[in-house]
Amino acid sequence: MAHGKEIGPYFIDMNEYTQNTATSFNNLDIATRLIDRIHELDYVTPTPIQGAAIPLAINGKDLLGIAQTGTGKTLAFAVPMMQRISEFKGRGIVLLPTRELALQVDETFRKIGKPFGLRTAVLIGGAPIESQVRMLKNNPHVIVGTPGRIIDHLDRKSLTLDTITVLVLDEADLMLDMGFIPQVNRILKDVPAQRQTMLFSATMPQEIEKIVSSYMKAPIRIEATRAGSAPKKIIQEVCSIEKEGKTDCLDSLLKKNEGSAIVFVRTKHIAKKLFFELKDRGYSAAEIHSNRSLAQRRAALDGFKAGRNRILVATDIAARGIDVPRVGMVVNYDLPENPEDYIHRIGRTGRAGEAGHAVSLATKKQFSLLKRIERLVGYPIQGIQIEPSHTKSKMSENHQGEITQESKRIFPKKRTNYSQNYGFRKRNERGGRRYGRAH
Repeated sequence: MAHGKEIGPYFIDMNEYTQNTATSFNNLDIATRLIDRIHELDYVTPTPIQGAAIPLAINGKDLLGIAQTGTGKTLAFAVPMMQRISEFKGRGIVLLPTRELALQVDETFRKIGKPFGLRTAVLIGGAPIESQVRMLKNNPHVIVGTPGRIIDHLDRKSLTLDTITVLVLDEADLMLDMGFIPQVNRILKDVPAQRQTMLFSATMPQEIEKIVSSYMKAPIRIEATRAGSAPKKIIQEVCSIEKEGKTDCLDSLLKKNEGSAIVFVRTKHIAKKLFFELKDRGYSAAEIHSNRSLAQRRAALDGFKAGRNRILVATDIAARGIDVPRVGMVVNYDLPENPEDYIHRIGRTGRAGEAGHAVSLATKKQFSLLKRIERLVGYPIQGIQIEPSHTKSKMSENHQGEITQESKRIFPKKRTNYSQNYGFRKRNERGGRRYGRAH
């Protein structure tokens, strides 16, 4: 294990040093039974973040990991957490920004811990809170959840955090982007001060540094990848295209490149429309965005993982919430407004050091955004030309009707007469009398 240089009261920077990455999990101080289980699951060689983080975390160190999704972070904190709560008792908790990430992290814990009787509880919005209360009554060893739902349980007194000994904040910068930092601070104040804390983030904005300085004890900083860097083995290409020609261009890409594809769009309305367009062109597709229920999103993701659907049309809700091996191609149907989201999107292909392919469709109006993305990744993205497909389809009336209804639900008409339209009963300030029609 390489040693770092202390640069401040909280950080030990390992970025400037060549790390002797372990070639086997056997060299990472993992307990024998856990090692056997890791081998059973066909994990062979640890990724750089796993090789650096696991032995430090097993020894109880606080960790600050800078790493993109797809680098093996989940195993890097799951294995040490399981080993430490087995040896020293207590419980573990993992905070994540999205339901999809929480479900996938829980799946990893259950997969590894099944032979040892590990009990987990997943606390996320969109799922019945009563079933979560039952899971908590079963005294789980590990709690995985989103900040809002965890606070719901704290307020209901169905959850206490006084026995937590290991805490993980994963995708911390996304939590910041989604406005979860106040809830995270509330949870951190309820967790015992004597605990181990691990924080993982793709970038390190100032608000995250405040969490590190306030709630972590001299964490060791591990930079598996430079913040904002794209995986090296992903072929990145961009095609200049008029807005009206995007779907035909996508059709050509899908015909030319076999295998699965994730297509990222800007809004849920575009996702719905493109989903039906692809279905009408004969593609097996699924859609995932915030207007879908939790059950629908899980079904879409499961179908994509199982290969029943070749294409997944998604908004940025899935940019960090999908862990599917060997995704053939990522297509940015719309460029993301935030350049850092580009890194997360294309990271859905080329997972864990494998080769990948990402193609972006950019209109002339988006060239300035493209330049910002290129400044972030540090090099120009290769331009390509794509001959558009001429096999257009006429969308069925049923599909058009569904899109119209979806649009009305996403963008409801503005209502101005609240007492009439919503049936509110208002009170007269002086006499307290109610007025307004009730429905």
